[in-house]
Amino acid sequence: MAVHYCGLCRRTSFSGRRHLYSAAHRRRLREALARLQEEVAAARAAAAATAAEDEDEEGDGGGAVRPYDPAEHDRRVWCLCCGRGVRRDGRRGGLALPQAGLLQHLAGAEHRRETTRFWRENRAEAALRERFLVPAEEYERFARALERALAAHQRREEERIRQMAAGIREAERRQRETVQAALQLQTEPELCVGPSVCSPPAGPERDFSHGAEQPGPSGMQMGPDLNWMESGQALTFIGHQETEGKGNVHTGAKPPWLTEEEEEGGSKQQIGPSYEEFLKQKEKQKLRKLPVERVGANFDHTSQTGDSWLPSFGRVWNHGRRWQSRHQFRTESGEKKRKR
Repeated sequence: MAVHYCGLCRRTSFSGRRHLYSAAHRRRLREALARLQEEVAAARAAAAATAAEDEDEEGDGGGAVRPYDPAEHDRRVWCLCCGRGVRRDGRRGGLALPQAGLLQHLAGAEHRRETTRFWRENRAEAALRERFLVPAEEYERFARALERALAAHQRREEERIRQMAAGIREAERRQRETVQAALQLQTEPELCVGPSVCSPPAGPERDFSHGAEQPGPSGMQMGPDLNWMESGQALTFIGHQETEGKGNVHTGAKPPWLTEEEEEGGSKQQIGPSYEEFLKQKEKQKLRKLPVERVGANFDHTSQTGDSWLPSFGRVWNHGRRWQSRHQFRTESGEKKRKR
């Protein structure tokens, strides 16, 4: 008896190749080919749209090139004829080329060869085979249109970058003009109040010892003539604050974090607990986590024992001698018997 395994139906038929003409096999074949035909039709429609947009002089090729998105453009299409998954979209750097990967596969010689084999093995209709193939001329036309679309996209990106650079330069120029205008207002000569008072010389270079204005810490112009006092404002000078015998970082002295502190009496003052106290406290923290009523928790370590003392076989004890624990055990046992 002939045995035949059908990869499309995923079953073994003991009737041999007669299974290929059965109703179940024909139904599964039509359903699988219909799914693949939808993907092929969408890819060929995208190729035709790209070629038509390329022939149009006003077209910019924006539909054939898109920003790459892994969630959208990493999808694969199962090729029934070749028995493997094929990437639907192509990729060029950070750009995605819709349907480019599937079109390249459908136009390849390997897909044409595997399609012929699949049609022969599954007894599919010969008239439907050309629907699952892309002619080489059609793919070459699509490839040329795609290259022109990529070039147009590159030109648009360069133009956008040039416009952004021009906008940045224009903003910088306006900022420089604003700063220069503000500086010119500050350097304008003041009018003379009397014959003995003259305005300082105008120009970029001025002698600060003869009425030059310097910005003070409060943002107002201050000079030796103290014109700011005419506005009714007054400041109090408290003198230079200096520490006797010690400098600061502004006078070139060593910063305090680099100087060794001199302790009085020649001994360093200890801050915080010592290392031994820390270890003792750590042991106490460990003991606090143990149960309070554990065996040996209340053991009397201060009791004195002579050298002639030998241990007796009694129970575990906390106080007194170990031999006394036998009497304690007998007493407790008697009380328990009476309770019973």
